[in-house]
Amino acid sequence: MVSEKRCTRMPSVHLGVGFVAGVPRGSFVGRRSAACPSPATCQRSPRAAWLVAALRVAVVGGGPAGACAAEALAKCPGIETYLFERKMDNAKPCGGAIPLCMVDEFRLPPEIIDRKVRRMLMVSPSGREVPVGKTLKPNEYIGMTRREILDAYLRDRAVELGAQPVHALVQDIQLPQRGTDGKYVIQYADYEQTVAGKGAVSRLEVDMVIGADGANSRVAKAIDAGDYNFAIAFQERIKLPEDKMRFYEDLAEMYVGDDVSPDFYAWVFPKYDHVGVGTGTVIDRPHIKKYQQGIRDRAAEKIRGGRVIKVEAHPIPEHPRPRRVVDRVALVGDAAGYVTKCSGEGIYFAAKSGRMCGEAIVRACQGGARLPTERDLMELYLRPYDRQYGPTYTVLDWLQKIFYTSDAAREAFCELCGDDYVQKVTFDSYLYKTVTTVNPVEDVKLLFRTVGSLMRGNALAP
Repeated sequence: MVSEKRCTRMPSVHLGVGFVAGVPRGSFVGRRSAACPSPATCQRSPRAAWLVAALRVAVVGGGPAGACAAEALAKCPGIETYLFERKMDNAKPCGGAIPLCMVDEFRLPPEIIDRKVRRMLMVSPSGREVPVGKTLKPNEYIGMTRREILDAYLRDRAVELGAQPVHALVQDIQLPQRGTDGKYVIQYADYEQTVAGKGAVSRLEVDMVIGADGANSRVAKAIDAGDYNFAIAFQERIKLPEDKMRFYEDLAEMYVGDDVSPDFYAWVFPKYDHVGVGTGTVIDRPHIKKYQQGIRDRAAEKIRGGRVIKVEAHPIPEHPRPRRVVDRVALVGDAAGYVTKCSGEGIYFAAKSGRMCGEAIVRACQGGARLPTERDLMELYLRPYDRQYGPTYTVLDWLQKIFYTSDAAREAFCELCGDDYVQKVTFDSYLYKTVTTVNPVEDVKLLFRTVGSLMRGNALAP
């Protein structure tokens, strides 16, 4: 029996993220920690908003992209926002690094950040360790997070503002005739209502859909958004003895070499009470476990005595999809392909794209009185996003093609990472999300240093 769901189910408890020994009690449940700021931008009662809302939007996926989209939408009294998430405790295999600008921009509380990394080691194929971070100011750092903590906090914040949580797996999306004001029909397995141990099949009619459901996006498939190449990320969470964990107090490591990845890097990133040890590859996905063993071997002495507490794997997109907006459907985050090459960064771009998309809909709908169009989404969301972040993707694509192609090139890359000017430009660009150039004369000098490093790399490569 298929049920037709309207806006009837409201949360039965006060919503927020609870922290117990660094572990979330779960999304959509619990009480907010006193240290976590309550959203200050909500000027209305969430329950009252359902009585006047004229526009319905389904956000499929409750990671940073979906949660930030839902948060932006929920602030508008004229919009009913439904936030679908199938797995509330999802721990995506992700390095978990976030830039400093995200902490302030998205008002993240201290409990979200496990470690503040102020030092890094770039480890070359020959084993040369290059210290990175000497140009950072005292207040600058890279935040290290666990995705189950970060994602749950962002979801709960959206729900507190009035987004309707739906714990469910979206199975199908029926599209209206393009160019009409027909409804999108979301079919899903509702995990809050089970039949014979399975989620009850339910449907929801909405006016717009935001796809934030990751690299294997059902929303993207529904709108024929086009394929993209993807990487496989593999990570083991390893609990280390206390003395070895102290080594990673504010230190992260990146390893490069054919033994750890033929086209990416491997990492050892510190978390709350363990380290994440992982790698990724696009061109040799079937052998990802071989490269994982490679990083375990390279970091063996530093992680000796550690105990694996979790093993994770997940696809990561390599470039934006050919179509990210179709009619009244928009893709954000990994579903849109917003992960940078070379660095593999995606959390900030997921959150930012979700927020920009949600704000675009709010702006275009005029308080829920107007149905936004494809043109609105293109002009208010997609084009501004591409203008702001397109150069970042282009630069990092070039860097990957130059420096991740051979061990000789990787040796050169590590040598350049020791340069003060390179470190300053790199950290400024990463921490504040701008393509930075400091000094044209230094840029020319850097070109010659790069050529020299590439030549020396051939001699240093194993």
